[in-house]
Amino acid sequence: MKMRLPLAFITNAKLLSGFRIRHGINNGITITSLLSSCNICSRAERNWIKPVGYDTGVMTYNSLTKQKEPLVLAQEKIASWYSCGPTVYDHAHLGHACSYVRFDILQRILSRLFGINVIHVMVITDIDDKIIQRSLEENISPTVLARMHEEEFKRDMQALRVLPPAVYMRVTDNIPQIVAFIERIIRNGHAYVTNQGNVYFNTQSIGSRYGKLVNLGGIVGEQGVQDKRDPRDFALWKASKPHEPHWVSSWGQGRPGWHIECSTIASSVFGSQLDIHSGGIDLAFPHHENEIAQSEAYHQCEQWGNYFLHSGHLHLKGNVEKMSKSLKNYITIKDFLASYTANEFRLFCLLTKYRSAIDYSDASMNEARSTLSTISAFCHNAQAYMQGHLQCQPIEEGLLWERLSATQNSVRKALADDFDTPKAVDAIMSLIHHGNCQLQPVTKVHGPRSPVVFGAMLSYVREIMDVFGVDLLDEKEVHDSSGVLNNVVEELVHFRSEVRKFALSVQDQAPQDPKPGSEIQKSHPQPDRIPLLKACDAFRNNLAPLGVHIKDRGTISTWEITRGEMRKN
Repeated sequence: MKMRLPLAFITNAKLLSGFRIRHGINNGITITSLLSSCNICSRAERNWIKPVGYDTGVMTYNSLTKQKEPLVLAQEKIASWYSCGPTVYDHAHLGHACSYVRFDILQRILSRLFGINVIHVMVITDIDDKIIQRSLEENISPTVLARMHEEEFKRDMQALRVLPPAVYMRVTDNIPQIVAFIERIIRNGHAYVTNQGNVYFNTQSIGSRYGKLVNLGGIVGEQGVQDKRDPRDFALWKASKPHEPHWVSSWGQGRPGWHIECSTIASSVFGSQLDIHSGGIDLAFPHHENEIAQSEAYHQCEQWGNYFLHSGHLHLKGNVEKMSKSLKNYITIKDFLASYTANEFRLFCLLTKYRSAIDYSDASMNEARSTLSTISAFCHNAQAYMQGHLQCQPIEEGLLWERLSATQNSVRKALADDFDTPKAVDAIMSLIHHGNCQLQPVTKVHGPRSPVVFGAMLSYVREIMDVFGVDLLDEKEVHDSSGVLNNVVEELVHFRSEVRKFALSVQDQAPQDPKPGSEIQKSHPQPDRIPLLKACDAFRNNLAPLGVHIKDRGTISTWEITRGEMRKN
């Protein structure tokens, strides 16, 4: 049998690359038909209730309506945001990192650019079939296994500069709340207890309201479960099995089903209304669909979550499948960070829309690295110009002020349109291009200098990259050392500059009163000093592969350290 996610997530053919097709059985439910985009459940579109409240001025793609909608918050400048965290049974990999970094970028944009106070809650799934199975394989307590990988996950997120949520909430810390949540769903007539001690959500009880995110017409049955009334029904509580962790409930010992944890925890913090729910596109069904069903059954409301945001998958280039542990085609975050930096990975994520699939390869990472290098080089050169170390032709100052203002407007407009980071980055790189065109070194300067406009451009580039979570001033990442290394390089470059000045001193000048018709001889370094210049050039060239880049500007030299190139070589 084949299980394929519906194309209800896809608005047009251009987004097909952002869609994943998986084979197998998801949560026991078998889907046999691939639903086309023309089968999108239009009922869900018609029944979406536009929130009443604070209009952020941002348009965002809402998986509930399959189109962009104005982002309206229940409270002024406050966004309640719930996200599905990791199931902590193994190392986090780059596919996970991609989703978390992308949504971290969105939250930073809302907070820093649009003044929204994002209250973010993330669940840690620390009890699950996979955790139990892995603990048996490794002969270790499920609790210990989960805690180990939870802490590793948090360290990975910190290394990737992902802002932590307001609170992490573990499933096992909320078992009494989950039991109470299920009890209320039963009382409301939307769940039932079986003779085997399982509790299932009754999908028939909500009629056509089941299927707000996806068209469920392709569901034909479920394998391996005998005590359910309808194949679409899903577990809220699983009766305990021998040698498994369990908790007491009025239906007997057992543990929570997968979906109920998120509804309970989100409701315990945010109540009956949630502004934004996020996760990878593979969680839309069945996880998010079932969350919606059980949450609205509990709260007896028409609309629990107002906006569902889904990120596209990360693929290894040339592989149609997403990066995943089950397919053993993943790269751990720790291994990735041995070759690339957190800044480079953020650029990698920024260069595609968060909803799109993204291909991971050395080529795509080199593109991100090159983009970051161009940004860093501009900042370095702008600083050198402001410090008087870089002599340039007269600057077209008015043009640069106009470009800066236009860029600021373009970036804000792009990010207000469903967080279009590729378009925003394009605008920033265009500004940098025009700045670089003005920063052409010359040996002699005629006319006034214009350091202020470059100061404004430098401040804006740093600020907007910081909004994205790219820290251009991160000494740890860029220099990979303490200030001692900087001081050592500074002294070496200064010594080299003094040697070059001496070596570049020329022979005696040509006669002050040359004879008519005679040519003025071009001055040259003294022959016995040419080896010194060659040694200076060799010193510069040898340091470049190690990440130390020296730029000679006449008799003045500037330098920078780039960690990425050092690692690559």
